[in-house]
Amino acid sequence: MAQERISMRKIKEVLRLHFEAKISQAKISVVAGISRYTVQQYIIRFLAAGLNWPSDLSDGDLERKLFPVNRAKNNRPEPDYLNLLQEIRKPDATLVVLWEEYKRQYPNGYQYSYFCDLFNAYRGRLNYSMRQEHKAGEKTFIDFGDSPLKIIHPQTGAERSTKIFVCVWGASSYMFAEGCFDEKLATWIKLNINALEYFGCCPRAMVPDNLKSAVSKASRYEPDINPTYAEFAGHYGTVIFPARPYRPKDKSKAENGVKLAKRWILFRLRNVKFYSLAELNIAIGILLKEFNKRIMKKFQKSRRELFELLDKPHALKLPDSPYEFAEWKKAKVQFNYHVGYEGHNYSVPYTFIHKEVDIKAASTLIEIYHHGKRICSHVRNNKAYGYTTVTAHMPQSHQRYLEWTPDRILHYAEKHGPAVKALVQKVMESRKFPEQAYKSCLGIIRLENKYSADRLNLACLRALEYRAYSYNSVVNILQKGLDKQNSLLPAKIHIHHENIRGANYYSS
Repeated sequence: MAQERISMRKIKEVLRLHFEAKISQAKISVVAGISRYTVQQYIIRFLAAGLNWPSDLSDGDLERKLFPVNRAKNNRPEPDYLNLLQEIRKPDATLVVLWEEYKRQYPNGYQYSYFCDLFNAYRGRLNYSMRQEHKAGEKTFIDFGDSPLKIIHPQTGAERSTKIFVCVWGASSYMFAEGCFDEKLATWIKLNINALEYFGCCPRAMVPDNLKSAVSKASRYEPDINPTYAEFAGHYGTVIFPARPYRPKDKSKAENGVKLAKRWILFRLRNVKFYSLAELNIAIGILLKEFNKRIMKKFQKSRRELFELLDKPHALKLPDSPYEFAEWKKAKVQFNYHVGYEGHNYSVPYTFIHKEVDIKAASTLIEIYHHGKRICSHVRNNKAYGYTTVTAHMPQSHQRYLEWTPDRILHYAEKHGPAVKALVQKVMESRKFPEQAYKSCLGIIRLENKYSADRLNLACLRALEYRAYSYNSVVNILQKGLDKQNSLLPAKIHIHHENIRGANYYSS
């Protein structure tokens, strides 16, 4: 026996609660004392009749619109709404084509306009935010959330807070989740790589929140993507579309994913003690697999089934090898044609002195770019305060110094007098690296060409007396004639050289 229809007054109350009070169908069914299916059918009939709320129709007119007389005689088959919802998400799908397929299967089926009304009413029942239709294989939505779980240090017992990272597909809601300690760039890239490896494919676009690791500068219209994240996207052939600032609906999928991860995964682990992040992620992985297999009531399919049906067939294939993390940093080429990265200095062609360049630092390689073009590369060296220098990067005048060694310079200085050798040795000892003093030492020796061997040696004696171990000090002594004045201290070095006349010569 068919169930008796409720009164029109009650039907109008159901419609008011839905359209005006915005109450969910589940709550309306409780308030009205009828099933959710019945609530749904009244709403679908109202929309299919082309009516708008509030309605000015009398109870009788509204009843005739909702329940036309010939309706009982019309045995037209209802569309398969769930199948339509899955098909419309596929790339290039249109309702026209789906209606034509429906009519070929059911020639006596509904006409196009009524078919659309029924389907749109069904979609409205699912309560989609903004009526967003997520195309199959098109987007994933990414976000971090705070986690209540802690990692306990095995020795000290100290606790460390964790976060939960989620990546959710738009069409199927298939989800990846992993625990982490922070949102730093290296962590962010690693988690994105892990998500794509878990899925076995890549979306055509990724929608992250505006955290610093993803977006260097947030903007509603032209956000600056972090260069490392942009390179990551290029490696996988995808595109980064950051959620607009202060637009929560742009990332509702991700935020809902965080909420579900907390409810279905993290909450179940609340009484478990973890002593490493690896232990935590093993536990998360087990529960994540179960979560993705749960049947969703709205679709009567699991997230995993919808992913295999919708997203995966239309997603991008993964490249042969995963992305290798590399950090990007801006730097200015120093006057010595080197740039520094994490305490080590790498040479750049000298023509780029004082120019701004981009450093790309991978685990084993340092690459340097100018205006997007790579100008040089080096094997990464983690020696603090060290220098990695390519000879070809040096000016010709500097390349000549590569032929010198400390012993060779001392031997060369000795030919010009013992005082010159003594000062040159002190100059090299005053530098952290002897190579840094080569230029100064050769400059001191070549002052003999302008002055004389006698004056140069006396000037070097005076510099040793003053403990002024530099080229500029010797030049100042010679320019001011201080080498000709009697020393305030006894000479510490006795000079015996055929080109040096000695003090007795000048006294005569």
